[in-house]
Amino acid sequence: MATELKDFIVAIELGSSKVTGIAGQKKPDGSISVLAMAQEESSSFIRKGVVYNIDKTAQSLTNIVKKLEAQLKTRVTQVFVGVGGQSIRSVRNTIAKELPEGSKITQQMVAELMDTNWSLDYPDQKILDVSEQEYKVDTQYQMDPVGIRATRLEGNFLNILERKSFFQNLNRCFETAGINVADMYLAPLALADAVLTETEKRSGCALVDIGADTTTVSVFWKNVLRHLVVIPLGSDNVTKDIASLQMEESEAEKMKLKYASAYTDNSEIDPTLKYSIDQERQVESRKFIEIVEGRMEEIIENVRYQIPDEYYGKLLGGIVLTGGGSNMKNIEKAFANSTRIEKVRVAKFVTSTINSSNEHIKARNGMYNTVLGLVIKGDINCAGNIIDPNGNLFGDNEKPQPANSDRKARQPKDTDTGVILTEQEEERAREEARRQKEEEERMRREQEERQREEERRRKKENSAWSRFKRTITQFGKDIVSEE
Repeated sequence: MATELKDFIVAIELGSSKVTGIAGQKKPDGSISVLAMAQEESSSFIRKGVVYNIDKTAQSLTNIVKKLEAQLKTRVTQVFVGVGGQSIRSVRNTIAKELPEGSKITQQMVAELMDTNWSLDYPDQKILDVSEQEYKVDTQYQMDPVGIRATRLEGNFLNILERKSFFQNLNRCFETAGINVADMYLAPLALADAVLTETEKRSGCALVDIGADTTTVSVFWKNVLRHLVVIPLGSDNVTKDIASLQMEESEAEKMKLKYASAYTDNSEIDPTLKYSIDQERQVESRKFIEIVEGRMEEIIENVRYQIPDEYYGKLLGGIVLTGGGSNMKNIEKAFANSTRIEKVRVAKFVTSTINSSNEHIKARNGMYNTVLGLVIKGDINCAGNIIDPNGNLFGDNEKPQPANSDRKARQPKDTDTGVILTEQEEERAREEARRQKEEEERMRREQEERQREEERRRKKENSAWSRFKRTITQFGKDIVSEE
């Protein structure tokens, strides 16, 4: 009989080249043991990190879960999901509130600013997350304004947006596959938590995740996310450019991995050297180098353009590269030359201790940092019933409960940074808000009724007849008292 696994975390990343699922078990010392891993090729139904074919994606997710369950010999009841893709971007917003003279700022005032910001309506866009920047108290900027006296409070927020249709498609994929979602995380933030040091976040850095179809840029300063954007260019663009030299993309990919360099000094170029495509065909090395460097220069220039000028000179932590595209030779040199930021490092692996016998994980090439980051952030057990090798499931009649069924409905402002409400959670939150509003309305009506009753009682007591009765009564008391 199989050994029962009572607790593990399952995370799924939907990338442009592959869908990856990992099951990991957290140990008391903080390390994580990877128990199972599964992958599915995704280029036919996910483009630029966005779902375009719901049915094919749902089938891929079903296959991933089945593969994980086969390795774990345990049912997977729910999964953690990373949300990323081309349409994600950040937008700054400011909400101001005038205060009475001498007012002391309370937590309720700050919450009201946040609520107002969350209620903003962007056409065809959904607010996935909000990063609090600073609060302006009169003329001074504060990270925590509570307790300060002021006449004006201004909240500065960074709203992370995604197209509503893309987010809905992602949710429908898991609904179609019948897979419960424990939590959705903003993938770039889960990645940042996994590969950046506290010093880099505090002193300022730009995290650049070079994927197959997209490059994500996340700018941090003083431990706060200041800018987030997804550029629709990635390492596959280099492959397609190489394929223009009259070869198949599969051949171009092999040549990229073997020969490509993001930067080559002119003195090192041999004009007579040729790279072999196969036994019969060759390509001039100079032409190959020009194609690769030209595309990489475009990607790097787009990254440079996306770093806000106000933070560009403050990035003491420099640039941190990760993702599969960061494995290209001399990529640090290429970024340093183009951006004029000397401090560039490649994050090949997450900062947490990961134990695994899987060759993909042991390669430490940056390709699985995001999904490992999702496992690290996961905090709800995903283990279900053990699977009998004979094909019988113990407790088969017991259906797994929907994820978060025992969790109080959360509002967007209740979530930690990077946590995104699923559509089911949003519906529960709306229902909870509706019930709360109805309860408040009922209490308000009862209060008003009590006030009206009290007013009627006072009017009755103060009427002329009531005053006359009280006078006669008092007169009678006085006569009795005198006698």
